[in-house]
Amino acid sequence: MVLARLPAAGVLATALLLAACAAPVPVAPATLARLDRPHPDLVMPARVRVDLPTGRARALPHGSIWRAVGRVPQGVVYQPVDTVFTIVGRNVHEAYLVVQGTALQGFYLPGESNYSPLAAPLSLPLAQGANP
Repeated sequence: MVLARLPAAGVLATALLLAACAAPVPVAPATLARLDRPHPDLVMPARVRVDLPTGRARALPHGSIWRAVGRVPQGVVYQPVDTVFTIVGRNVHEAYLVVQGTALQGFYLPGESNYSPLAAPLSLPLAQGANP
C-alpha cells in the first residue's frame, strides 16, 4: 500500500520543485558605449523598491551612490560606488542602473554585456543636483 503511493509522491515532489524554480531575468544583448559628456553621480535620498519582471524585488539602498560609466540605447549606465548590486532570477547577476532622465529603465549586466528591462520605467527620487 505504501509502495503504491511513492510514485505519486515523487511526481508531486517533482512538480513542486519545478514550480519553485525562479524565472530567468529577461535580457537582450547590449554594448556599453562611452559617454559624450560627464554626468553627475546619482544619490538615492531614500530606499527605492524595484519590482523585477521575475516577480522578485530589490531595493536601491538609501544613501547609495551611483557613478555614470557609459551608455546603452535605453539610457545612461550607472555603477554603484563601493558596493556590488545584484538582481536575481534563475541566476544572480551583477547589475548597474540604466536611467533615462530621472526614470530607471532597467539594468545593464556587465558580466554578460546584456540589458534587462523593467516592465515599466520607475521614477527615481534623486537627491537635489544629482540629475542625469
